[in-house]
Amino acid sequence: MIQRIQTVYLLFAGLLIFALYLFPLAHDVFINGVASTIKVTGVYQNVNGQQVQTQPFAALSIITAVIGLVPVVIVFLFRNRKQQIALCYSAILVVIGYSFWVAQTVKNATGGVTLATSNMGIGLFLTCISIFLLIAAAKAIQKDEKLVRSADRLR
Repeated sequence: MIQRIQTVYLLFAGLLIFALYLFPLAHDVFINGVASTIKVTGVYQNVNGQQVQTQPFAALSIITAVIGLVPVVIVFLFRNRKQQIALCYSAILVVIGYSFWVAQTVKNATGGVTLATSNMGIGLFLTCISIFLLIAAAKAIQKDEKLVRSADRLR
């Protein structure tokens, strides 16, 4: 059902992935001697006091939107809990792969410079939180499935 706790988990997981458009992955990183901010949409450098996009990440931006929609779509598959569970675990694997892709993109954009903890943006941690929410949603769906099976046994 839509009013279950897994719906909240799945919606927050999707919102956290969409929040990557707002929050930087890394900030104040010096690329070619210029302080830069790295977001999912690209690399932004401070030119004459304004943030100017110097390197776009078109594929990463599109995939971020698609991956953000996956948990929202899973919410509406509430009639088939087994499929919902399978898609939750698939989404976890996809988000893990996406996290590695984001990390490699940041590494390539910085030229292999190791990021200090002061340069890491909140965006690097949002995918981790999203993974934990997807795991919690899968566990809640399994709990519902177990409850339905036990109720069917009693009939």
